[in-house]
Amino acid sequence: MAKASVPVKSVVYALSPFQQKIMNGLWKDLPGKLHHKVSENWISATLLLTPLVGVYSYVQAYQEKEKLSHRY
Repeated sequence: MAKASVPVKSVVYALSPFQQKIMNGLWKDLPGKLHHKVSENWISATLLLTPLVGVYSYVQAYQEKEKLSHRY
């Protein structure tokens, strides 16, 4: 039984220097997308950011206290 040869079709994509809209969909309706993501994930964002802000504030206050304690 002989195999029939099937021509291989290839698709070639090319970018025109006059029309380059590569990531156009990424910037389209960006405020709407951000609002949707934040409103869906506000609990996760709060649980992530609260400890980070707390630790940062603590470190800043501690460093200031250390600076003032060695002042005199």
